[in-house]
Amino acid sequence: MLRKSITITLLIFLPYTILSQETNRNITISGYISNMQTAMFEEIEKDWYTDNLIHNRLNFKWYISNFFTTAIEVRNRFIYGEFVKYFPNYADLIDRENGWFDLSTNLVEEKSFLLHSTVDRAWIDFTAGNLQIRAGRQRINWGQNFVWNPNDIFNTYSFFDFDYEEKPGSDALRVQYYTGASSLFEVAVKIDANEDITAAGKFQFNQWSYDFQILGGLLNSEDWTLGFGWAGDIEGAGFRGEMTYLHPKENFTDTSGIFIASLGLDYTFKNSLMIQFEALYNGATLDVSGFEQYYYMPLSVKTISFTDYTFFASVSYPVTPLFNGSLSGMYFPSMDGFFLGPNLTYSLSDNIGLSLIAQHFRGEFTEGTTQKMTLAFLRLKWSF
Repeated sequence: MLRKSITITLLIFLPYTILSQETNRNITISGYISNMQTAMFEEIEKDWYTDNLIHNRLNFKWYISNFFTTAIEVRNRFIYGEFVKYFPNYADLIDRENGWFDLSTNLVEEKSFLLHSTVDRAWIDFTAGNLQIRAGRQRINWGQNFVWNPNDIFNTYSFFDFDYEEKPGSDALRVQYYTGASSLFEVAVKIDANEDITAAGKFQFNQWSYDFQILGGLLNSEDWTLGFGWAGDIEGAGFRGEMTYLHPKENFTDTSGIFIASLGLDYTFKNSLMIQFEALYNGATLDVSGFEQYYYMPLSVKTISFTDYTFFASVSYPVTPLFNGSLSGMYFPSMDGFFLGPNLTYSLSDNIGLSLIAQHFRGEFTEGTTQKMTLAFLRLKWSF
C-alpha cells in the first residue's frame, strides 16, 4: 500500500516538475474542478442518503518532438457523506483498479470521508507518416453508438456514469496504420488487473458514404470475438450500428456463443432540437438483484445491460444559448421497468457550468416485487 501510494504521488507531481522548466514551451495543461451534491432515495418522502464529491482532473501533455508525444492524466476525488459512512466496502469500490498497473489508491480513508487518486491516462505516442504507435494507459474506443457499444471490447463504460466524461482507459499497446484518407488497420493488446488478455485487430474503411469496421480477436482470455459496425446517415439522420459475437475459447465445439447488437438513429432539426433512439439486444445473462448492484458493478461488453432487450430515447434542446435541457429514457421489457433521466445545464460563463441531473429507475427484478431507486445530482463545474 505504501509503495503504491508513493508511486502514484510521484506520477501526480512529475508533470509539475516538468512544467517548472520555463524553457520548455511544448507542454499543455488542462482540466477541471467540480463540486457535486448527490441524494439517493427510494421514495422522496422517506430516508435520503446524501453524498458530496469534489472532483479534480489534471491533464498534462508534452510534445517532445515531431514524432513523440506523452501524456499523464490524473483524477482526484474527495468524497464525504453517508455513502462513505454507511455503504459496505464503499472505499474498496472507489479504489477498484481494472488495469494491469495499480495506479489507484485511497490517499486518505476515514469513517465519513476519503481522498482517492488515480492515474487513468499515462502513455507515450510515436507518429510517423501513416503509422501511429501508442503504449501505456489509454482509451481505445471502437464503439459507434452513443449508449451501448458491443464493439468497444477494450473500454466498456456505463451511460449512467455521466460525471466520468473521459471514460476508463486500458493498459495497452496500440498500433494504427492509415491505408488511405478514410481507412486504417489497427491492432491492440490489453492486459487487465487479473492478467487476462484482450487482443484484437480492426479494419476500418469508407464505402457508400458510410464508415464500416470489421474486428476480431480474443476477449479477456476467454472468448473469441468477431464484430462489425457502421456509421452513416439516412436522409440527414445519423444511422449507426454495432454487433459482436463471442464464443468461449474453452470447449469451443461443445459450447454456444453470445450475440450482442445495438442500433441507433439520431436527428438534429434546424432549430437545434436533437432526438436519439437506440435499441440493444444482449444475449449474455447477468445475475443482478437490484439497480444499486448494477449501478456500481464493473462492466464488460457482456454486462452492458441487465436485460436481453433494452430501448433508449432522448431529446435535447438549447432553450437559450446558455441554457440546455434534455430528457432521456430506457425501457426494460422483460422486467416491466424503465429509466428516466432529466438534465438541465446552465452556462454561468465560458468555463463554468451548473447542472441539475436526476436518474430514476423502476422495475421488477423479482416477479411481483417492484424496485425503485432515484438519484439527484447538483454539480458546479469549472474547466480550465
